[in-house]
Amino acid sequence: MKSTTLLQRLALPCLISAANIPVFPALAQQSPVAAQSRAATAGLSYADIVDLADNAPLVAHVRIRNIIVLKPEQAGDVPTGHKRLFLEGDVTGLIRGDAGISPLVSWLYDAPIDARGKLPKLKKAQLILFARPGSRPGQIQLVARDAQIPATAIEIDRVKGILSALVARDAPPRILGLGDAFHVAGTVAGEGETQIFLRTENGDPVSLSILRRPGQAPRWAVALGEIVDEAARPPVPGSLLWYRLACTLPPALPARAVRTLSVQDAEAARADYRVVIDALGPCGRTRTPA
Repeated sequence: MKSTTLLQRLALPCLISAANIPVFPALAQQSPVAAQSRAATAGLSYADIVDLADNAPLVAHVRIRNIIVLKPEQAGDVPTGHKRLFLEGDVTGLIRGDAGISPLVSWLYDAPIDARGKLPKLKKAQLILFARPGSRPGQIQLVARDAQIPATAIEIDRVKGILSALVARDAPPRILGLGDAFHVAGTVAGEGETQIFLRTENGDPVSLSILRRPGQAPRWAVALGEIVDEAARPPVPGSLLWYRLACTLPPALPARAVRTLSVQDAEAARADYRVVIDALGPCGRTRTPA
């Protein structure tokens, strides 16, 4: 298929104008993504994949059919160190998408170039795309500049597992931030309990509880409900609940969370919150989310 025919048939000018701001906000708002390109080469972390999947109503396994490198006058605003490509691919599997997908899709991709100005090898590449539907049938838009990854068997399984967790009925809600913290000192030195409430996107109750006993290591748990019971546990590392906490909670308890506490109780609550943050560990992002 000739390039000119392909461009005319798929209305490339519409895609280009969309990519510059209105339809591709993720592309327009991000700064140059050299760090993201390095991360894609090295492999993305669990948190990176959740960031992409959580914002993508459409996830598909695609095999590239055609590649067109856009001329500068066609490409619009492209970050330094990248070239904008017009890609066309055959859908070999729909991983997520309530409305289905065309068997042949087209999209724009800002490909990183190496020190010699060379593009990555994409001919006939198998990719997982994190996208949203475009304005025309068969057009899709990546949710971020780097929202396409190699479709290895391992990555496909990982993406499917993450998507299953995201749509599960008991999926933990998105965390918006910290609410109020409360602390009750025990009857003996070194004893106490702190409870910290979290603000969630859908209003569902989520709270952290930290319990201290003399001569014992602090114990903490997260509760997804109004009542904190014996079944509450810390999240499993690398789980969706862990991601919601590790990638959202601030490193320290803010003053507003302890504004109603005495100085001594506020200090205890801050120390207990630090127990949680240390136990969660780093989020592990290698890219900047859109």
